[in-house]
Amino acid sequence: MTEIWQGLTQAIELIVTLDPEVMEIAGRSLRISVTSSLLASLICIPLASLIHFHHFRGKRILINVIQAFFSIPTVAIGLFVFVVFSRAGPLGGLNLMFTPTVMVLGQMILLTPILLGLTISALSGVDKSIRDTALSLGASDFQATVVVLKEARYAVVAAVIMGFGRAISEVGCALMVGGNIRGFTRVLTTAMSLETSKGELELSIALGIILILIALMVNIALNRIQQR
Repeated sequence: MTEIWQGLTQAIELIVTLDPEVMEIAGRSLRISVTSSLLASLICIPLASLIHFHHFRGKRILINVIQAFFSIPTVAIGLFVFVVFSRAGPLGGLNLMFTPTVMVLGQMILLTPILLGLTISALSGVDKSIRDTALSLGASDFQATVVVLKEARYAVVAAVIMGFGRAISEVGCALMVGGNIRGFTRVLTTAMSLETSKGELELSIALGIILILIALMVNIALNRIQQR
């Protein structure tokens, strides 16, 4: 118990004094997760709109598949990305393995079903008469879609925030494709795993506290948006 208390005390000291290594790891985690969340949003929100507003054979099956991938293990995504971008993989020539870039790509793949499914659900909650009214007033399909997206903006933003929370807390994909290289690809979750296995509890606890604080802020932001 004394050892744990000492570790907690030293961890708080590392955070308060803005320890360079702790701040570096936290900053890298935020950059990678924010980048992957924004890029995934730019792709998934328009794609979700296309899926929702167009009728085609197999649409319900597609949505069910998307929702089934909500809980896909992060290590499965990591394995897929590793196979694709490893030296023996089809995109191995790009030399992206064990770089922040491939970590962003991995998190984008991880977030895709979440953002697609939640955005489709958000659009489904908007009264259909809003789009019909916009079309009857002369709006194009694109303009009518934008109107509906504006009506569902809080739910869509909540989906993006939830996706960010999923990205920053995952460990499997980041560890497999990033390699946990110090000063280059080490992020909060992978660093916590490594430092705990080494017995460096103070650094691991410090990183854990930061991760919990980020998760708490994400949850508060999500609740405020949902209340609107």
